[in-house]
Amino acid sequence: MVKNSVEKAVTLPPGISVEIDGYTIAIKEGGKETAKQFKVNGISFKQEQDRLIVVGRPASRRMNALINTLSSHIKNMVKGLQEEYVYRLAMVYSHFPMNVVVKGNTVEINNFSGEKRARIAKIVAGATVTVKGKEVIVKSRDKEAAGQTAANIERATKVKGKDKRIYQDGIFIVEKAMQEKKENS
Repeated sequence: MVKNSVEKAVTLPPGISVEIDGYTIAIKEGGKETAKQFKVNGISFKQEQDRLIVVGRPASRRMNALINTLSSHIKNMVKGLQEEYVYRLAMVYSHFPMNVVVKGNTVEINNFSGEKRARIAKIVAGATVTVKGKEVIVKSRDKEAAGQTAANIERATKVKGKDKRIYQDGIFIVEKAMQEKKENS
């Protein structure tokens, strides 16, 4: 450890390989890959055997917090390669049955509270959305993509100008989980 620097090591499970290209970290397992750019001043990365080390200069409380955040992002990337992140959303309506359709990189919500115009939610790159009955399922290897897509869908059905205690229609996140990887895939 160099004086006036902070380091944190992230241990990588067997079968995971890492490529460091400046500020970009690419993590691979089998045929799957995820990459993220961490462009932060004073941060560098190095690899030693089965560990990825995040180094920050100068040593300070702020830098220590930043290094902990970046190492958590890297752990989430590794975990996402092993298992997918799954968000389950439930459609709730009492008067007007809504219809949810996936079209390209958007989710279209029709007939929400009897509106003629469809409400649109963006699907973040890397996430997939499926609709089964009154359930919307968002899956991704990237935790941030899955979470943001689920939040976009939930936000698209936000009720405005009505009492939220009485009018409770919408699409809401009901479960955040991990999907076990299949052995023969």
